[in-house]
Amino acid sequence: MTLDKLPIGAVASITHVGGEGALRLRLLDMGLIPGTSVKVQKVAPMGDPIELTVRGYSLTMRLEDARKIEVTQDAAAKSARREAVK
Repeated sequence: MTLDKLPIGAVASITHVGGEGALRLRLLDMGLIPGTSVKVQKVAPMGDPIELTVRGYSLTMRLEDARKIEVTQDAAAKSARREAVK
């Protein structure tokens, strides 16, 4: 799954950072490194951009860039959501 598909409040771990050249380096410099946990905080009214929490800070990112980051949703977050729905 890619980062742009995560719902608000979801927590995931980055598995791969795509892109090429300067874009990929910029994403890595912002702390979007494989193994890092990210949480979707907000989505703009028109759906773009999204606000994330990464390494204790807020980061706003365009959906176009978020599509280049592959994530795996954390098992603990998935089970917590299931419990909240019950």
